[in-house]
Amino acid sequence: MTRDIEHEFSLQGVDPLLFYGTNDRNLKIIEKYFPVVLIGRGDLIKINGPADAVKSVENLFSELVFLINSKKSLSRSDLLTTIQIITGEAVAEKNGVSSKEELDAVVLFTPYGYVKPNTPGQKNYVKAVEENDIVFCIGPAGTGKTYLAVAIAISYLNRKLVNKIILARPAVEAGESLGFLPGDYREKINPYLSPLYDALGDMVPPDQLKKYLDQGIIEVIPLAFMRGRTLNNAFVLLDEGQNCTFLQMKMFLTRLGINSKSIINGDITQIDLPKSKESGLLGIQNILDGIDGIRFVHLDAQDVVRHRLVKEIINAYASEGNRNGDTFA
Repeated sequence: MTRDIEHEFSLQGVDPLLFYGTNDRNLKIIEKYFPVVLIGRGDLIKINGPADAVKSVENLFSELVFLINSKKSLSRSDLLTTIQIITGEAVAEKNGVSSKEELDAVVLFTPYGYVKPNTPGQKNYVKAVEENDIVFCIGPAGTGKTYLAVAIAISYLNRKLVNKIILARPAVEAGESLGFLPGDYREKINPYLSPLYDALGDMVPPDQLKKYLDQGIIEVIPLAFMRGRTLNNAFVLLDEGQNCTFLQMKMFLTRLGINSKSIINGDITQIDLPKSKESGLLGIQNILDGIDGIRFVHLDAQDVVRHRLVKEIINAYASEGNRNGDTFA
């Protein structure tokens, strides 16, 4: 029978009220997941239980202190996700990745879990955004371009590194006409923007998202609405960049103001522009190559995170050479 031990953990200057939660809620949650007894007194917490459990809880506490210092808060979602990682339920354990490495890779904690890069290409993508003000991410469907970009943008907003988020898409039809749909202009345009709303709905609680949208802290708009604006202290995302014309791309890139970041996503195999119009994403790397602060990231079928068959479909189309000009989304 394993003998219980007792250790003390110092909160290292973290506000005990944030750490404990209302009526010690956070400590009670932790006790449900670990066979320990926790007694908090000021900035010291006594941990009593089996040695391996005590060690795990100490590791958990260290990660929670890091989170609170970073975010100045500790939500229930943050707590449960960190517990999941520490208890080895995260995918990383199967690959021999340590809990700290798994936690460090998290881009955003959401009401439903967390968002993190899952492939080497996606990790390179996230790192490029951290190190540069403008990042182009070019790759096929299903590689997480949009989802990761939205998560990164929300993370910057949560950390108060920017004051607002602009999510834009060109209103170009992918083979079907939406002009016959009922409603005003904005109602007709919303179908083009639905992938961005879908990602936001996965990452921001509904009440909070409504508040952000109502107050203009988050804007989801057609690309044409960007003209004439200067965007300071903002995170600006352009999705489906392959459907921008040459001049639209120039217009978008010159909107960036002080203390702002931008991600431009696109898939050059899915250009829906009329044959007479040149895509602003084609050749852009040659134009901007060598400019400090701009980075190009290329994802491929190895970075696909949708159904396993999506990777095979992408490879099949690539080998066929898209000879019929068909596209997929």
